Amino acid sequence: MKTISKTFLILIALAILAPGAIHAQNKKSKVGPIIKDGMTQVVPEFKDPEKWIIHDLFVESEFDSDGDGKLDLIHVDVTRPAETEKGVKLPVIYVTSPYFAGTGTANKEYFWNPRHELNDPPPARKAFPEWSPRNNRPVISKSHVRTWVPLGYVVVHSSSPGTGLSQGCPTVGGDNESLAPKAVIDWLNGRTKGYTELDRKKKVKAYWATGKVGMTGTSYNGTLPLAAATTGVDGLEAIIPIAPNTSYYHYYRTNGLVRHPGGWIGEDIDVLYDFIHSNPYLADSCDCNVRDGEMLSNQDREKGDYSDWWAGRDYLNDLGPLKAAVLMAHGFNDWNVVPEHSWRISEALKEKGVPLQMYYHQGGHGGEPPHEMMNKWFTRYIHGVENGVENDPKAWIVREGAKRDEPTPYADYPNPDASPVTFYLAGGAPRAGSLIPHEMGEQGTETLVDNVHFDASTLAQTEWTTHRLMYLTPTLSQDLHLSGTTSITVKMASSKPAVNLSVWIVSLPWNKSRNSKITDNIITRGWADLQNYKSLRESEELVPGKFYEMTFDLQPDDQIIPAGQQIGLMIFSSDRDFTLWPEPGTELTLDLDGTSITFPVVGGEDKLMKSFKSGH
Repeated sequence: MKTISKTFLILIALAILAPGAIHAQNKKSKVGPIIKDGMTQVVPEFKDPEKWIIHDLFVESEFDSDGDGKLDLIHVDVTRPAETEKGVKLPVIYVTSPYFAGTGTANKEYFWNPRHELNDPPPARKAFPEWSPRNNRPVISKSHVRTWVPLGYVVVHSSSPGTGLSQGCPTVGGDNESLAPKAVIDWLNGRTKGYTELDRKKKVKAYWATGKVGMTGTSYNGTLPLAAATTGVDGLEAIIPIAPNTSYYHYYRTNGLVRHPGGWIGEDIDVLYDFIHSNPYLADSCDCNVRDGEMLSNQDREKGDYSDWWAGRDYLNDLGPLKAAVLMAHGFNDWNVVPEHSWRISEALKEKGVPLQMYYHQGGHGGEPPHEMMNKWFTRYIHGVENGVENDPKAWIVREGAKRDEPTPYADYPNPDASPVTFYLAGGAPRAGSLIPHEMGEQGTETLVDNVHFDASTLAQTEWTTHRLMYLTPTLSQDLHLSGTTSITVKMASSKPAVNLSVWIVSLPWNKSRNSKITDNIITRGWADLQNYKSLRESEELVPGKFYEMTFDLQPDDQIIPAGQQIGLMIFSSDRDFTLWPEPGTELTLDLDGTSITFPVVGGEDKLMKSFKSGH
């Protein structure tokens, strides 16, 4: 009998006492993701960019949007660790965009002229000049690679249909923009074809992918993860949309009113088409059929009504198949993609019951959640690690003056402790009137005169003017927390058959200092077309002098108004930064007794009353 070695006896003892340790060591024979504290950690073998493999390819879609008789190919790039050539399979972080090949001019002379009388045909728009896109290969984009590849993910990018080297036509919210990322996810799961070149001769497979995918992106790039998720594609486990445009109607129209996104006066859906259309293949056909045919026939810059065509570009109508876990992010002071875009989808997802978390900050456009939140979200739903994020608070809100990576947790958004409190108007024009908690009765009317030459911030700071109506609460003696959606009911008459209606909620006195914060002056705002008082889908020309009643929501918000301020309701007509610019002179007459505003107050009416020095 041979002598049993000491080493062998130790191994037997270890196997008896701790069999899991031996099993774990055997499982570690391959390099792979490292998960600690519920998050993926940097894998030493994956962190050197010099060792990453970068290549591009073309994925076959299920549509032919350019009408050439062939299924459109989507241009895709891949960045992955070298270990994926040694049998290591990894999940994917995927970003898709219409912007990766560059964009057309932002020169406003090619946008719609906002000087336009309401209900009249708009003046013709000047054609966009030709521009040369970037068609870099093999790298479409470098975004997100330095963040996620070292953490054990493959990063994939693709160009949207009709942009870069992706075939097809841009449709700006059409079905092909949802089906294009679906095709890429199908390819990552081996369900559709990929080719090394546009000639479709040599196939390529994603042998390095586990099939589990997470998507993220900001603005249009944040819209497309939601678009992909509405297809219900298998393998898309989690999305993090940041400031997503969830409805092109709500981007270019508001309550029946033609409205431009903040900073882009004169933009409309056909302008965005020109801005992104960068694949010259069959460009004339796409321009003719999509832009000049479909868009110009349906976008309607005269009335601004909601229609079936706009409904087809509203992702709220497509949420049925969605099953991915959603971490939604937005800024409450984003006046480009206004915050109702994320709020309306989040409210629907609550009813649907999919995993949902919300991150809101007090800034403007963009602003992703803290990395730890994103890492835990992807770790939980892509890797399936039980890290407890589903038990975390549903809402994380960055408070005024706080850093964006230091949000305050709340049970939900809107704050569950908020309840509606209604205020009524007491006249005072042309100076400021009052907001009071009870109806006065028999007050009559007050009138303002439209004049687009005065911007709204100037009107808010003016003590005496006929171009706006202002109504103020008493001065706050305590901080007041508003959380949710403010709603207004107006009873108004116009001197013309159509009129712009704009509403701002402001915090006064106005902070004019250079160090003022974005939350110091504007609380929220909204716009409406009084012609749509009955229906968003059908406007009715106003009878001059006749009063109409309309109720509509302003943009959702969560803000703490500091003691010493007054909350002001400002009603005016044309908003120079957002609406069309009709000739000045239209009169809007407000019925004081028929108008009220309802605020979402944390703590309700009792808290609100305690916050006023006057004790009203």
